[in-house]
Amino acid sequence: MSTATNTQYPISNKQWPAALQDFFLHATVQARIWKKVYAGVMHFLIFWGVAIQVVGTAINLMQMALFTPFALENFPRGNWYFAYEFLMDLAGLFILAGVVMAAFRRLALRPKSLPTAWDDTYALSTLMLLPIVGFFTESMRLISAAPPWARYSFAGNWLADILKSWGLNADTAFSLHPYLLLTHIFLALTLIASIPFTKMRHLLYGPLNIILHPRRAYGALTKIEGLETAEVLGVGKISDFTSQNLLEFDACLRCGRCEEVCPATFSGMDYSPKTLLIQLRDAMTDALGTPGKNGNGSKELPVHLFEDESLWSCTTCGACLTRCPVFIRPPERVVDMRRYQILTTGEMPKSVGDTLRNMERQGNPWGMPPQDRMKWAEGLNVRELAPGDEVDVLLFMGCAAAYDERSKKVARSFVRLLQKANVNFGVLGLDESCCGETARRMGHEYIFQVSAAQNIETFNSVEFKRIITQCPHCFNTLKNEYPQMGGEYEVMHHTELLVEMNAVGAWEQESKGDASQHPNTPAPKLTYHDSCYLGRYNGIYKAPRQLLDQAKVDRVELKRHGENSFCCGAGGGGMWLETDPNKRINHRRLQEALDAQAETVATACPYCLSMFEDAISSKGLGERIRAMDIAEVLEQQMGD
Repeated sequence: MSTATNTQYPISNKQWPAALQDFFLHATVQARIWKKVYAGVMHFLIFWGVAIQVVGTAINLMQMALFTPFALENFPRGNWYFAYEFLMDLAGLFILAGVVMAAFRRLALRPKSLPTAWDDTYALSTLMLLPIVGFFTESMRLISAAPPWARYSFAGNWLADILKSWGLNADTAFSLHPYLLLTHIFLALTLIASIPFTKMRHLLYGPLNIILHPRRAYGALTKIEGLETAEVLGVGKISDFTSQNLLEFDACLRCGRCEEVCPATFSGMDYSPKTLLIQLRDAMTDALGTPGKNGNGSKELPVHLFEDESLWSCTTCGACLTRCPVFIRPPERVVDMRRYQILTTGEMPKSVGDTLRNMERQGNPWGMPPQDRMKWAEGLNVRELAPGDEVDVLLFMGCAAAYDERSKKVARSFVRLLQKANVNFGVLGLDESCCGETARRMGHEYIFQVSAAQNIETFNSVEFKRIITQCPHCFNTLKNEYPQMGGEYEVMHHTELLVEMNAVGAWEQESKGDASQHPNTPAPKLTYHDSCYLGRYNGIYKAPRQLLDQAKVDRVELKRHGENSFCCGAGGGGMWLETDPNKRINHRRLQEALDAQAETVATACPYCLSMFEDAISSKGLGERIRAMDIAEVLEQQMGD
């Protein structure tokens, strides 16, 4: 078993309440499926139609002590029986309506992310035939027996009236009934028997994965234990995946929701989370489940999964994580395979190798001298903490603020805001090192663990109440991943602190951009771009918008915002990768800002800021639109 994913996910006693809640919300109510209304209605009809039919059939079989040690001798009877007949007919119509909607979507609407395979056709055909044959069987029974309660079986009774008007008599109906009943039973048993061999396996594996999926934060990757002694690092064989990972491959519905929101797929790159899961399942089936091979098939993952554009196009933005109805985690499987490439085979794109080499030698992905880490603060009189010092706020700057020229300006703006509010803060200065996020997403777990251990030791040498950082990547790592290394702290993003400061009146904003103060000058339109690691991974959507609204800017929303935000392309190491100019994700995101007629794009992430600046420069749009951090917007609006 590979140590890349050797952490299993048993359901502990503490996790069972959350597991049952997820089962109710996402397997029964199917909350995520309802994010798309048409598919939600369709799936609701099929799911509840089949569920009611299964329960109803079980009740019918239990009228005799045939499969159970008891018989339901008094249920359903009287009005309960009339309700039973009505619900069974209603369930049959639910199935028919749902299947018609599904067929229309596949044959007429034909969404690009939803290709039709043979088992899709098989499933829909079988589900269509079952209620049709069932209604005909019921109509034969009603015609031959003519019960007084027939009207409660409203669908079967309606069909029986039509057949009688065509001349079908009771004797003929009585003769046909056994054959139709046997056909109905045959179809039902065939459907059940085919579940493991078709996409209908998700009926079992989907709910099972909903119950068993990891309860750790989406922003936390698994830790490789015993890093220095492990023989194999990462995943190079299908057998290196955990049993829970393999369950994910079987649970995939092939619904394409992940693919629809994937920025790499949208931008034309050779990567799709859905395709990745399908290919991994094919590899699993070939290695472990092919008849006659007895689990002795080739366990090596296909070579094409490790191709540069396929493996390195994922930005780990998390869009697929919020869409999957059964909680599959494609980005984590990508990182598993990157770990194998980086730590076991040593094969990687040149730009990745250069970045990791910079981190090993200089302690930052820019490759800048570590002694330059505090140059951003020249002239600001920022307090550098020494071991034993005490401070309210520990400001973790991150590598972008220390070495990227554009991000240095943001850092200075934020510090001036803190100083204006008389916040008691300090920085680690030259003792601060990279948080390790970039290395971990690229697959170099060793660099991450060394960086984390070094920072935790430094953190523990000073006294502070909370850590504040401007970078969502640092924020996510410190908050969600450092606890794996023994470092548990209160961590806040700088927008959260700014909201808190504003709420207590730490400084008064004298807005220059308020159109009411300058009636002859229209305020420039500003839009806010949600950082993936701030928004989707950590749920911070309100604070940045609250700050901008309090600054009285003319704010407009992008078409895709909030949880539906579109990635800038920098995550997962994308900041450092060489990308085809025609497939750049940041160019697509900039176009959305232009479509919103925004003149300023506000960000809360140095990576996002850098990607927008790059896109603006590449397209020569510097006079039309600009990118700013929220701290810069606030400082500008407040005035000197």
